[in-house]
Amino acid sequence: MRFGPVPVAESAGLITAHSLRSGGETLRKGSIITPAMAATLEADGVCEVVAVSLETGDVGEDAAAGRLAAILSGENLRVEEPFTGRCNLFATTRGILLIDRGRIDSVNGVDEAVTVATLPAFKPVTEGEMVATVKIIPYAVGSATLARACAEGEAGAIAVAPYRRRRVGVVSTRLASLKDATIDKTLRVLAERLAPTGAEIIAETRVPHTAEGVASGLAEVIDAAGADLTVVFGASAVIDENDVVPAAIRAAGGLVEHLGMPVDPGNLLLLGRIGERIVLGAPGCARSSRENGFDWILNRILADLQVTREELTRLGVGGLLMEIASRPHPREGVDAEDHTSRVDVVVLAAGRSSRMEGPNKLLATFEGTPLVRRSVMTALGSRAGRVHVVTGHMRAQIEAALAGLDVAFVENDAFADGLSTSLAAGFDAASGEADGVLVMLADQPLLTPADLDSLIDAFRAAGEGSIVLAADEGRRANPVILASSFRPEIAALEGDVGARGIVQAHLDLVRAVELGAAASFDVDTPELMERAGGILR
Repeated sequence: MRFGPVPVAESAGLITAHSLRSGGETLRKGSIITPAMAATLEADGVCEVVAVSLETGDVGEDAAAGRLAAILSGENLRVEEPFTGRCNLFATTRGILLIDRGRIDSVNGVDEAVTVATLPAFKPVTEGEMVATVKIIPYAVGSATLARACAEGEAGAIAVAPYRRRRVGVVSTRLASLKDATIDKTLRVLAERLAPTGAEIIAETRVPHTAEGVASGLAEVIDAAGADLTVVFGASAVIDENDVVPAAIRAAGGLVEHLGMPVDPGNLLLLGRIGERIVLGAPGCARSSRENGFDWILNRILADLQVTREELTRLGVGGLLMEIASRPHPREGVDAEDHTSRVDVVVLAAGRSSRMEGPNKLLATFEGTPLVRRSVMTALGSRAGRVHVVTGHMRAQIEAALAGLDVAFVENDAFADGLSTSLAAGFDAASGEADGVLVMLADQPLLTPADLDSLIDAFRAAGEGSIVLAADEGRRANPVILASSFRPEIAALEGDVGARGIVQAHLDLVRAVELGAAASFDVDTPELMERAGGILR
């Protein structure tokens, strides 16, 4: 392939290196220069163009990308028609992405003109999701180079393993310190994990935290119900191969294949087998909906992929999934193990901005971004779970300002009756699945995701039933996190009031986190908006 300036008179039939515009016509880069376009360019006084001419044996970018993609594509993938030197691969079923890392590295090492990029190996993918792309960098590649790349790739270096295991049983052990509500929540979280895979919980039982109790539970869900995967949630974490859960697996005639893995959270996972049926001893973090090592192994097993001791021990690089310092020590008991209790966010964005005397302050822009979008993005950037946005006044405009963000909208038709109505509506929507609800005003532009994470960490450390609020030099401010158990008291609020009265009534449960000025600064007036750098429409 030759690349460089060419006289316009000699350019017909060559490939444009840059877009060309002449006589009201545009020829995009990578297109063939027609004789008519060459004549038009020459008539416009253009002397030369930068163009590409193919040599004998060169393969055009689209043909090359398509050929290599077809070689790499394995089971359950669809190869899209190539364009501009790119050919994308899409999953045709939900499952786990399989990548032959060595082959992909070899292809990418053949020549800088040939590149293959993929999603991470073993990532859960959905039907229709793009999983890889082949890109030819120049406009063509030599046939010998393409042949070497295809030889290195061979057939099926990329594939999707569909989910095959569908029947999941659960055995939960009981101790006096473990509440049934915790077990109920654990089952809900597991069901949510299983839903994208098509698997479901077909049987669950709750037994004493003894080897005999667990062995009985395993027999109930495996032999009687026919589960092909059983998850055991122990009231106390498994820390030794002679502990309750591994002892029960052996008592049931099974084998403990491995205990522990270098993924955190998820260290205390146990992998066992009773005949052809797999048993997973879940780590404490599996009670949380947050991604942890349990997800990695669960999804592979549901796709019927072999998981060996050797594979588990190779997960250490990339296995640190969250900041250790923010979490309690793993042996502080069941409640401490459930350190990632879920905190959802409610952003209150239904008000009328009455002190602005006209404009809606939430649509003011900060460096081109509407204030409400900036606030919601702060919430999405934190370690919180779902973000709920309460809308009312100018609902359509507020929702339009949040287009494309992963939020749940809560419509409050009674917003004119005061703040309490928005608080109650948002809290009701968020508290059903969350342990705590972070109530956030949408007009605090100084807040950062790290500020919200500080509140969330304090709530998790404070435990069930607590209240955590932000402070500015010791003065109580916003946001605030209230345990979901306060839902009845929130629902009973009336008028233009927030949760101040509830906080005052439960001072013994309150923990303050110093955030400084970010906690008390809002933009209620045009003067404050200008001071913060916002531009009102």
